[in-house]
Amino acid sequence: MAFIHHTTMKPTKLELLAEWLPKQSWYVGGAGTPELRKAGGFRLDDPEGEVGIEFMVVVDTSAEEPVAYLVPMGYRGAALEGVPGEALIGTSEHGVLGTRWIYDGVHDPVVTAQLRALMRGEAVPQRQSESDTPDPTVIVHGTSPVDGLEVRINRALRSAEAAEGTPGSLVAGWTWPDGTAVRAVLATVAQR
Repeated sequence: MAFIHHTTMKPTKLELLAEWLPKQSWYVGGAGTPELRKAGGFRLDDPEGEVGIEFMVVVDTSAEEPVAYLVPMGYRGAALEGVPGEALIGTSEHGVLGTRWIYDGVHDPVVTAQLRALMRGEAVPQRQSESDTPDPTVIVHGTSPVDGLEVRINRALRSAEAAEGTPGSLVAGWTWPDGTAVRAVLATVAQR
């Protein structure tokens, strides 16, 4: 199980995401720097204990209507070879572990492998900020084999009317800036 260090990161994850997020094709915010707040998420454990895995929901409050984004991240102690340049969110100095290379999880093979394991019912989601603590609010509906299928991440999240239920969907929650708690489908299993 991963151990969560309660320490500093410079720059912070939100500072790195504020620079990286507007450059992504799925970003729906306006021009300028987003104003981000951590709103929810969960973690998965790397069986090898080398890569930190976090699925963070951030809310951009810079527009009239806040927008929530899901950013899966892989935290590594060394650069990841063979990934596109846009995969690197940035580097940060961790108060305990030193330099961390932070990658967009869709490009990190350990992150994607553990997400697929979660969708098969073979991995246990963990609370975002607590060590060795399962998060029962993260639910996979209809776990099944995902061989030959694609796991799709929903990047810009909407409060979902149909958040509960369709087979092959990963559902979790976050909190809007006004305190409203919502749940939505974060990922789905689909044909390639």
